[in-house]
Amino acid sequence: MPLTETQAKNAKPRERAYKLADSEGLFLLVQPNGTKLWRMKYRFAGKEKLLSFGAYPALGIAAARDKRKAAKALLAEGKDPMKAKREVISENGDTFYMVAKRWHENRQSALNPAHAERVWSRMERDVFPSLGQRLIHEITAPEVLEMIRKIEIRGALDISRRAKQGVGQVFQFAIACGLASSDPTAHLSGALKPRPRVKHMSRLPLDEVPAFLEKLRAYQEEGDRRSAITRDAVLFALLTWVRTKELRLAVKSEFENLDGTDTVWRIPAARMKMGREHLVPLSAQAALIARKMVSTATGDHLFPGTHPDKPLSENTMIYALYRLGYHSRQTIHGFRGLASTWANEQLVEFGKPAMWIRKYHEDWVEMQLAHSEKNDVRGAYNAAEYLAPRRRMMQDWADFLDGRKVLDIRKGRKRAA
Repeated sequence: MPLTETQAKNAKPRERAYKLADSEGLFLLVQPNGTKLWRMKYRFAGKEKLLSFGAYPALGIAAARDKRKAAKALLAEGKDPMKAKREVISENGDTFYMVAKRWHENRQSALNPAHAERVWSRMERDVFPSLGQRLIHEITAPEVLEMIRKIEIRGALDISRRAKQGVGQVFQFAIACGLASSDPTAHLSGALKPRPRVKHMSRLPLDEVPAFLEKLRAYQEEGDRRSAITRDAVLFALLTWVRTKELRLAVKSEFENLDGTDTVWRIPAARMKMGREHLVPLSAQAALIARKMVSTATGDHLFPGTHPDKPLSENTMIYALYRLGYHSRQTIHGFRGLASTWANEQLVEFGKPAMWIRKYHEDWVEMQLAHSEKNDVRGAYNAAEYLAPRRRMMQDWADFLDGRKVLDIRKGRKRAA
């Protein structure tokens, strides 16, 4: 017996989705959240298929039956109504890719350019291959979860969560535009693989740094003429407190006043994690390495890889630490924590009666590390801010690495490193 308007209107949600049959394969699917969707079951080329028409009451019973009639006519002509629908909707731009593109363009002007590029790159790499050509209103939660599982297999659990968040934002945009009736990511949080407990990057105690540097400066892999580049790159990372990616992709044109005493490395916003330009004052020791690499390295990169037009590979420096015997004891990123610990422990004597105060203001340390600032007032960022005191701090750090005098805060007196 055909479905009546009263039955469709009064259908209440249950714990599980259920169907209210009309006729000739047409039925109303009532979901647990109360959404009512028109579906038509049919067979084509020996396979059972399911066609989506839209949501009730926006699409009434008479309109749903008209769509069923049109689908039946296509079947009578030997055509698959689902394929025909895909072709029509694709022309209108209602695939996930096209909706995502409109969503991104709509919000792009309000985003930091570097962040906007990262979001879209993540979509292109991880989401579009699985969902891009699917009609957005037909995408289900299991499909999104399958896409997320592929990312989880790589161990990229943070990226899998960001991908889920991005897909959810696209669906919220689609719902607002009348292109979808629900967000399939809404109930996926409990299905995602949990992230492991945060483990801080391995780093040595400060009193073991001299022995480490002695080994590093003698580093030369047998038969490898490129070891000197790797060695200098590792030392440069230690001297500058930058992230691995920021160092690997450094190009010669970013270094200013190399022949002077106030050399600066200007890292463009596009390469920074926080998406803003960062100025790194170079100590005399770091500037010496930069000058040497600018004059001797082939290509544009300060630390070229095996090919002059490519940078040092992502794992080259960490593998060097492994060969030096520091596997699980020190990482390249861990240099940042090592330097931060040193800077935050330095004290100077001040006033009468004498008291000990921090030698380096916490803002100088955070600025040098290019950390984000949560406080809105202090968060007003100027790339050149604190450049002079940061330069002094970085020179002190370089001198400490060279074994010169540093402050022993435990005894309140100077000692040799």
